[in-house]
Amino acid sequence: MRTERLEFAGAGGHKLAARLDAPDGAVRAHALFAHCFTCGKDAIAARRIAQGLTEHGIAVLRFDFAGLGASEGEFASTNFSSNVADLVAAADYLRAEHGAPKLLVGHSLGGAAVLAAAADIAEARAVVTLAAPSAPGYVTSMFKEHLAHIAEHGEAEVQLAGRPFRIRQQFVADAAGHNLKEKIAGLRKALLVMHAPGDDTVEIGNAMQIFTVAKHPKSFISLDDADHLLTRREDAVYVANLIAAWSERYLG
Repeated sequence: MRTERLEFAGAGGHKLAARLDAPDGAVRAHALFAHCFTCGKDAIAARRIAQGLTEHGIAVLRFDFAGLGASEGEFASTNFSSNVADLVAAADYLRAEHGAPKLLVGHSLGGAAVLAAAADIAEARAVVTLAAPSAPGYVTSMFKEHLAHIAEHGEAEVQLAGRPFRIRQQFVADAAGHNLKEKIAGLRKALLVMHAPGDDTVEIGNAMQIFTVAKHPKSFISLDDADHLLTRREDAVYVANLIAAWSERYLG
């Protein structure tokens, strides 16, 4: 495997930091990976899944959303809409410089983002969601005790995965304003929904809602006792191998 550090302009004009993981041999297809909420391109799941896919001939572009990791921008000024726009910008960059993404993979809120962005990435033939919420607004349950303060004062500092983040009312309102049902129903791409039944961050019911609304071809795979962030290496490897096997018939 070879890894290349890259940067490209996001939808808001910020420079976004990225990595392109590619197989040593021929590239069978390109994929775009969207990381989980407040995570980054170098999160354990993102890194291991991308590396696993390269073993199957798939090159993967993973990047930090604006305001996170090594990317420019202020996190408090971002929202779900800006994440979706950055995903489309990443696809535009990949198309122009390497090869259009045929596979979209999103983890947690990144899964909701790829569902929302898929219609604007024409070459994508297959979409995979990992532990994704069925509605972006679900993510606000992670800091529900702060919602009243945010509504009254416009913002609040919240702890997420042990780190402080400033959340503004515009983020809450934007997340609540997205209804993914129409996007999922009109996907017109193969969909694989992956979720662990014991996920205590995003409940399994979200996966059922996504799967029920989606049209065929669609598949669901239970991730057994994996945790939400897929921190165990064997879980990430399992996910990568399954994605590669499932997507083979769609990527050509």
